[in-house]
Amino acid sequence: MRMTDRVAVVTGGGAGIGAALASALVDAGNRVVVVDLDGDAAQAVADRLGERARALGGDVADDAVIAAAVDLAESTFGPLDVFVANAGTTAGMGLDSTDAAWSTALNVNVLAHVRAARLVVPRWLERGTPGYFLTTASAAGLLTQIGSATYSVSKHAAVGFAEWLSVTYGDRGVAVSCLCPMGVNTALLNSGFDSDREGASVAAAAVTSAGGDVLEPEDVARMTLDGMEAERFLILPHPQVLTMYSHKSADYDRWIAGMRRYRSTLERSAPDGNAPDRSTPDPAADTRQG
Repeated sequence: MRMTDRVAVVTGGGAGIGAALASALVDAGNRVVVVDLDGDAAQAVADRLGERARALGGDVADDAVIAAAVDLAESTFGPLDVFVANAGTTAGMGLDSTDAAWSTALNVNVLAHVRAARLVVPRWLERGTPGYFLTTASAAGLLTQIGSATYSVSKHAAVGFAEWLSVTYGDRGVAVSCLCPMGVNTALLNSGFDSDREGASVAAAAVTSAGGDVLEPEDVARMTLDGMEAERFLILPHPQVLTMYSHKSADYDRWIAGMRRYRSTLERSAPDGNAPDRSTPDPAADTRQG
């Protein structure tokens, strides 16, 4: 699918990867509805992008907000072609994460994708026109996230749902890609160093010291649009993630042993001095970012 002259919805579009994707889509000649929990941030992005963009504030874990975003796109620009399920949260942390934190992580990082697909895929099938569903997951969805059970589990589930969606509808005109970056210079990553949640700095350091560059959101957006035009399922801005994933699948026990050693090293050098699996029952901390 050529990524030009399309109508798209981008969730988590108020900052980070989401804002960069919205900008890249508009620069390529598309029209975009930017959705974010922070409505002012979404509006600021849309204002910067001009007449080809509109904004909507709301929680994309809510069916009604997803429906409102699609309706706004179609009433303003025409039939929806692309849905970018990009909003994410770092709610929760270790074993002591509350049920509320787990619920937030699963709702935002997984079920928001399910609810969006439930709405847009039947429309694409009924129209008989191609549609594109982009999931922003994470390298954590292929590997793991040291320090955060909620993030790791929910991102694994996001990858799994994207796989299922592609297998089920990929030969019926619905293209699916799954974006799995490692370190990206966004508040989602950087807030880990400043958070007062125990073990948060370990979780962030696990990403930034894993061997890959911390990329700028604009670079990730450019690579993502290239991957979508090629209709690649896995979009890996950090190519070493594929190597790591191959090592994991080739010898799971050896990979886990290596990750244990890596976790221990990070904990010894963590500025907060706290192991990630001893996190306080936090969270209502619902740190969201595109």
